[in-house]
Amino acid sequence: MGLTYHFTFSAPATVTADELLNFLRKVEKDAKKMGFRPTTVLEAEFDTPERREFARRLMTGHRLESEKLKGVVVLREGQVWSHNPVHGDCRVIPERGVVLVVTDEHGCETVFGFLKYPGALKDLNGRYAVPTGIGDRWIFRDFVDSPDARFRKIVKRFADAGYVEAERDEFVAA
Repeated sequence: MGLTYHFTFSAPATVTADELLNFLRKVEKDAKKMGFRPTTVLEAEFDTPERREFARRLMTGHRLESEKLKGVVVLREGQVWSHNPVHGDCRVIPERGVVLVVTDEHGCETVFGFLKYPGALKDLNGRYAVPTGIGDRWIFRDFVDSPDARFRKIVKRFADAGYVEAERDEFVAA
């Protein structure tokens, strides 16, 4: 069993993508000073199969569990990955994202940022079938399996800006 550093970022829907991009560009400058190279800040809408596949490479999606997803529920294509109708869970694909990607000296990429998910999933007829429970906000959950203090410094930048919703560092003794 390994140790992990978990973090969740969120911002109200009233915060614009441009505001978040400006914030991430400032964090990117700090990341470069810390030795991360290459780095990039990007904004993307995940509105085509190719873009949704790109989102999948960036992150796993929001995990949704719901009794409404059990049994014979046919969801509209392009909203979820890995729907399991027996257990009633799936991974919701984000609709949009603003992210910072940093690369360490070993070539490992780590993503920090914000994603927008749909408020509800639609069935084949376009009717809202299952609420996602995310609400109308930006959110991002991820983790790193590293004790590298630079990751904590980046997360602290998010905390100082009021964007950290949750943080758990298993590398720190209780």
